[in-house]
Amino acid sequence: MKQLGEILLDEGLVTEAQLLAAMDEQGTRNSSLGRTLVELGYLSEGQLVQALAEQVGMQYVDLDDYPVDRQAISLVPAAVCRRYTVLPIAIHDGQLTLATADPGNVVAIDDVRTVVGMPVRPAIATYDNVLRAIDRFCRAEDEMENLSTAYEDVTAEPENDLARMGDVVDDDAPIVRYVNLLVTQAITDRASDIHIEPTEKDLRVRYRIDGVLHEVQRSPKNIQGGVISRVKIMSEIDIAEKRKPQDGRMSVVHSGRKIDLRVATLPTVWGEKIVMRILDNSTASLDLRDLSFLDRNYETYHASYSKPYGMILVTGPTGSGKSTTLYATLNAVSRPEINVITVEDPVEYRLPNINQVQVNPKAGLTFAGALRSILRSDPDVVLLGEIRDHETAQIAIEAALTGHLVLSTLHTNDAPSAITRLIEMGIEPFLVGSALDCVVAQRLARRLCEKCKAEYRPTPEDLLSARFPWQPGEPMPELFRPVGCVSCSRTGYHGRMALHEVMPVTEEIERHAVSHSSSAEIAATALKQGMVALRDDGWEKVRLGQTSIEEILRVVA
Repeated sequence: MKQLGEILLDEGLVTEAQLLAAMDEQGTRNSSLGRTLVELGYLSEGQLVQALAEQVGMQYVDLDDYPVDRQAISLVPAAVCRRYTVLPIAIHDGQLTLATADPGNVVAIDDVRTVVGMPVRPAIATYDNVLRAIDRFCRAEDEMENLSTAYEDVTAEPENDLARMGDVVDDDAPIVRYVNLLVTQAITDRASDIHIEPTEKDLRVRYRIDGVLHEVQRSPKNIQGGVISRVKIMSEIDIAEKRKPQDGRMSVVHSGRKIDLRVATLPTVWGEKIVMRILDNSTASLDLRDLSFLDRNYETYHASYSKPYGMILVTGPTGSGKSTTLYATLNAVSRPEINVITVEDPVEYRLPNINQVQVNPKAGLTFAGALRSILRSDPDVVLLGEIRDHETAQIAIEAALTGHLVLSTLHTNDAPSAITRLIEMGIEPFLVGSALDCVVAQRLARRLCEKCKAEYRPTPEDLLSARFPWQPGEPMPELFRPVGCVSCSRTGYHGRMALHEVMPVTEEIERHAVSHSSSAEIAATALKQGMVALRDDGWEKVRLGQTSIEEILRVVA
């Protein structure tokens, strides 16, 4: 049998100098040679596993690219795959190929052999690779389908019977398992929202993934009452009230992480629609550098939030990542020596070492009332969830003028429109110009999948019709387009990124505010002073290969 070092050298995976350095470090680190090479960054986990597979004469598979046979997957229950972290991937000559990170686990191989009734040949893959593939292929749709059809023979007063089925404590009850599967599958698929929608003949379930809705399930109409009641009970919402919208909150544990969901009900003609917003707390701890700011925009924004006072507004439509940007800004400014207080409706993410206030209109605690109260609590930084009316805007402006750093959001299409919007809300123009320090407009665009994106040279017609910043006679840019692979569910995109328009409020823009200039005049001045428009920020990210022309045209008017 060849030694691991010989294999790595023969395959050109490491140099002789790297191998010698790792052998010197091996004793110090008290780890194997392969693990030492990985820790030193000379070798990836996949390359190490591939070399070890060759050393013992076994097949290595990369499940991100391997053409997995769905017939093979159907032979082994998903529960068995998850229990042993294995995945059946092929059938050849009456033998099942089983991907595993631990080929020495004879118990797992024997159990799979018993289940399928045929010989099993293990193939080696990395642990993370197998986990990702299990999440991708052992989906919950089939089990959800089985659970939903279990109610098809309910006849007598089905709506009342099923409504009571939601009020159960048995974790194995079909309605409980159905709702749990809906939520866990959505989290696995990186969904941001779950839509449970009654229609005339069935119950439709859709997930919003990377900003786009995808239908994932249609269930019989007679399961509707039970599903809605179960979600309401988990969210501590009144199950008897079906005539008006309600809001609630629930938490689940997924892969060892606690994930909160914000739940909203809405009465429709076919029953109550439920939307669950998935709030992954990991996004609340992001660094501003993770939000895809271009260097120039980041420097402008950093200069603004580093000041001890003034107002910063983040604008954009619902779902454009405004809250994420504000939370990342709070993480950047929060220090033990300053007092940070937020007023939100609702509090989406719980942040450590920050005082968060939940607006409660029923108890008389409005945005304006809460803001007045916290200004008496000696804050240094105030985050205001949204400026909705004149009173809230007035207090926020005054807070910014009296030595506080105020962060908030506003619904406008671009950064210059924020100034005219505040003036339209009844704020004195000279106060807007004095208090406002920076406005950030943003949108979210889907990010190209790094595994399958394809480089191409667009035609001049493509660039001119898209109004891409290119002139005839200039060299043709090399861009990327979506292709689709198993990693991105054949969409060509994986994850999202922000497009930014950062406008510092300079003396010239202050004069525009005082003279009631239009947003177009303010925009013209800002662009002359170096502001990068939303679309231009998007084009730069297209040039960098991060997204596509089609995606920028989809999200930016």
